[in-house]
Amino acid sequence: METTESKNKVSLRAKVQAFGGFLTNMVLPNIGAFIAWGLATALFIPTGWLPNENLNELVDPTITYLLPLLLAYTGGRMIGGHRGGVLGAIGTMGVIIGSDIAMFLGAMVIGPLGGWLMKKIDKLLENRMPAGFEMVINNFSIGIVGFILMILGYLFIGPVIQVLNNLVTVSVEALVSTGLLPLLSIINEPAKVLFLNNVIDQGIYYPLGMQQSLEVGKSIYFMVASNPGPGLGLLLAFTLFGAKTARRTAPGAIIIHFIGGIHEMYFPYVLMRPLTIIAMILGGVSGIITFQLFDAGLVAGPSPGSIISYMALTPRGNFIGVIAGVVVATIVSFLVTSFILKSGKANNDDDDLQTSIEKSKAMKTEGKNLSAQKEDSLASDNENANNNLPFKKISFACDAGMGSSAMGATTFRRKLQKAGITDVEVKHYRIEDAPQDSEVIVVHKDLVGRTKQAHPNTRIISLNSYLQDPIIDELIEEVIQKNS
Repeated sequence: METTESKNKVSLRAKVQAFGGFLTNMVLPNIGAFIAWGLATALFIPTGWLPNENLNELVDPTITYLLPLLLAYTGGRMIGGHRGGVLGAIGTMGVIIGSDIAMFLGAMVIGPLGGWLMKKIDKLLENRMPAGFEMVINNFSIGIVGFILMILGYLFIGPVIQVLNNLVTVSVEALVSTGLLPLLSIINEPAKVLFLNNVIDQGIYYPLGMQQSLEVGKSIYFMVASNPGPGLGLLLAFTLFGAKTARRTAPGAIIIHFIGGIHEMYFPYVLMRPLTIIAMILGGVSGIITFQLFDAGLVAGPSPGSIISYMALTPRGNFIGVIAGVVVATIVSFLVTSFILKSGKANNDDDDLQTSIEKSKAMKTEGKNLSAQKEDSLASDNENANNNLPFKKISFACDAGMGSSAMGATTFRRKLQKAGITDVEVKHYRIEDAPQDSEVIVVHKDLVGRTKQAHPNTRIISLNSYLQDPIIDELIEEVIQKNS
């Protein structure tokens, strides 16, 4: 009974991760456009660095039309290809015109809906088109459906989404007015460690932040969950007071986390000592309180959440507040983590970071496999299939395909090159985009469930940490044996 419940929980968690990953991949390819808008806002609005009445005219049309349409096209394309993206953008145009707010939420709904509709319609027409009429039917099908979706968006969908958006906005603003916004860290920090932060960031905070930024030129919502301070404080504490392996690896994780903006680097340390989640929550709370005291905000979402992104997107007059919020969060997280590490009993064998992570994740993940029997069978099949064949393609995958997986792929590729192996393709991908002909897909342990859903017939190798993991060395040896 417990096994079945555990499997169901893992499956649900994998689906939530996949949803967050979908939102991320709708936003991430368009981050450059968001940053461009943020820079225009920071520079040219009346309170900006270089106020300019003419160039300020770029701000409103960009956030009203360009950014939502880019989101809609990307979301539609992810589901229905180019035609799905076009249909999603057409439908979103109706939503934009039919409302008086920036329709980011509408774009993130109508875009994928258009992609899904296009996919279904193309499949319906696939074997019903007379030879020679394919182009006419394809063009008119997207035109007619797009026309209908645009009208529906204008008359019905847009107003409904606007009402929902207003409800969310009022709820969050009520939270702000009561001074309870810092308490969101109680949700944010555990969600980040469990790889669920993208659902919150891309689905709630960033759309609200863009809307508020359009009105006042900045928003605190961009910093509610992305503050790099708590993670920095935790890693500094592990550098000084952690076990031997943690002390050795934490400094490298600091650089990648704080400057590179890859927050996943501190997750294994929290999972190794679960009590340190308290430090992360208190660090997040103190950072938000500090941002509020200084009335600080950013002009756009910092992606990745590095100190460089924070500084680049800080508007005029907000640098002291933004820096203070990061510093205070760092100090609080450092002090609480240090207390937890120093007050814990020293174990003779706790120097093994991987063993500690294994134990803590066993308590956190509540069952990591969807089916033990299926996994054993799949592993056996993969081993038999690849036993004597050289490797041709190894894929590293993560939530968005541009963070920890990129780092892992680069490190692995260099190790292969040092070993004289140059005929293996090693690339990084979003989990769902990893090639189906990969011999191996390498992912973080918390993403195994989602990876199995997307690639049920591919051998999957799970890691505890991208910085140092004996499984990577074992895979290197396996590649050397088969490809030499």
